[in-house]
Amino acid sequence: MELEAEIDRLPIDLLAHIFALISSFTDLAQASRVCKKWKQGVKESLARRQNLSFAGWKMDDDSTARLVSHAYNLTKLDIPRSRWGCQITDTGLIRLSLTKCVSNLTSISLWGLTGITDEGVVQLISRARSLRHVNVGGTFITDESLFVIARSCPNLETIVLWSCRHVTENGLIALVDKCLKLKSMNLWGTRNDVQGADSNSGIFTVSMYRMFTSCILKFNLP
Repeated sequence: MELEAEIDRLPIDLLAHIFALISSFTDLAQASRVCKKWKQGVKESLARRQNLSFAGWKMDDDSTARLVSHAYNLTKLDIPRSRWGCQITDTGLIRLSLTKCVSNLTSISLWGLTGITDEGVVQLISRARSLRHVNVGGTFITDESLFVIARSCPNLETIVLWSCRHVTENGLIALVDKCLKLKSMNLWGTRNDVQGADSNSGIFTVSMYRMFTSCILKFNLP
């Protein structure tokens, strides 16, 4: 009679706890293929995670959406461009917008994802109404995305627009006007001449500016 391996005697809850300690998504994928019990343990480990970062991993629309779909309690999602090439497109963002955790997200980073546009960002942000921190620096978004952020994220505190060359003062004004909890914006590398921004970091302290004016930009009045 073949004896059962010690690890196979572990309950699902304990397996899930062990798998939650694994940071390698490759290892998790391999573990999920061992048997049905391990596959369930991996799923439950993802469901317990509140933070998920794909920094340093080569991800695409399908792999990202599949992992996030199991992370029911996720509050922080980090999908930055990596040296391996993160192939996330609008299709991936749209799939993320349909996941169960999207309404719980308080922080999201899409830094440097050049394959995304307003289409995907608008779809995702419009469903992520609990966001307090947003990083869309290094992307090609326009004011269209900023208008949706302004309407959908009343609790927004910080936003990174580093090198977003296509946003204008109209989008920035909408943010300050609608997001009353907004504390700072990183506007380094944008084409906007902003009063109150640090010349080195590009970080703009909204509260300081609000002490002097109701707008965040210089206007060229006729």
